[in-house]
Amino acid sequence: MRLLFLIFVIMPVLEMWLLITVGGQIGALPTIGLVLLTALVGVNLLRAQGFDTLWRGQRKFAEGQLPAQEIAEGIILAVSGALLLTPGFVTDGIGFAGLIPMVRGAMARLVLSRMVVTGASSAGSFTAGGRSHQRGPRVDHSATGGSNRSDDIIEGESWDEK
Repeated sequence: MRLLFLIFVIMPVLEMWLLITVGGQIGALPTIGLVLLTALVGVNLLRAQGFDTLWRGQRKFAEGQLPAQEIAEGIILAVSGALLLTPGFVTDGIGFAGLIPMVRGAMARLVLSRMVVTGASSAGSFTAGGRSHQRGPRVDHSATGGSNRSDDIIEGESWDEK
């Protein structure tokens, strides 16, 4: 409840106060220009950081690893981008902090340390609770009169060539 109060009441008031104060010191048009400049610079930095995170995630996925760190960093980048497009200097400061790789990595590690990451890969291995496991082959014995358990299934695809 306090966090929502902080986000939706205190933050806009703080942003308005800071914008009025800066506008009083340097003028209204330079203040608007500064807000637009931070948004433009932020979007360009966001694009570069986002592609870097995407490539690292794809590389990990291709190696058969779950790209949990990269997914968490991607979410942080999305939030940072939204904050950079929001007019104001406080939100820009928080947004730019999320674009710094060391800060973003530390935030992602903090988030990931508080959750259990579970995922499956096409190679038949999966990660649960931070440990990797390998699935054994599954065989359907129901046609031969064997047990009809749901885990005795071979998964696959078939097609006809014409």
